[in-house]
Amino acid sequence: MNCKTLLVHLDDSTHCAARLDYALDLAARHDAHLIGLYLVCEDPAGPLFLHGEDIWSAAREVQRDKSLKSAHAAFLAAANRAGLSVEWRAPDGAPTATAILHARHADLLILGQDDPEDRDAFIARDFVEDVIMGAGRPAIVLPYAGPVRPQIGNVMIAWDGGRECARAVTDALPLIRDAGFVTIVKVERHPHYGEPSGIDVAAWLARHGIEASFTAVPKVSGLDTGSMLLNALADRHIDLLVMGAYGHARAQERLLGGVTRTMLQSMTVPVLMSH
Repeated sequence: MNCKTLLVHLDDSTHCAARLDYALDLAARHDAHLIGLYLVCEDPAGPLFLHGEDIWSAAREVQRDKSLKSAHAAFLAAANRAGLSVEWRAPDGAPTATAILHARHADLLILGQDDPEDRDAFIARDFVEDVIMGAGRPAIVLPYAGPVRPQIGNVMIAWDGGRECARAVTDALPLIRDAGFVTIVKVERHPHYGEPSGIDVAAWLARHGIEASFTAVPKVSGLDTGSMLLNALADRHIDLLVMGAYGHARAQERLLGGVTRTMLQSMTVPVLMSH
């Protein structure tokens, strides 16, 4: 995969500017076209209609129009400073379905972790999860806590041998090719000798010109795999985690795998996920 078309989700949240900066830096390093997709919550909770529903509805539309114009201006100003090929989109429609549709015409998505303390970060229930699961494209999700470094010098691959994980590593190839350090980490409860492991992944990456080390981490009783990976990220000063996104829909509920859920809730570094 080549990263020639990137799509970054833009909104009115406090973390949007950092997300745009990250996307612009990534686009510059890959000589890519960047699409800014502005989507906000369709029906944010508002005050009671003390002065009539029509007045409140009109005020809300004015505020939305003001926010859209402000976001558009900020996007164009940042793109002009970067000197990149960019495109602005602010389509109507349900945010999740709209994001999935536009994502399918990009090589890589840049999304932001939901911040429960920022009302403007809420787009729709399970927005990030549903876009990752439904788009058929890899996505880098940026954490809301702490500064986000655009450099991808130290990469960790969470390997479990699954289809989603294999897809994620393949999707990450153009991003990690210039990384200084790539580490494959496999959390093993019961090692299965003779089966392909992270060592085989390292050999495959080497044929792509990527030198990677492999570490097998014994499963710690009482500590879930997601927490073990979070600890490894901190210990190794990782810039990007690569992992598969596991989950499926049952009725109207999105059921995520345990590690996927942990990362989306508690990530500390950018995470590239594929489903």
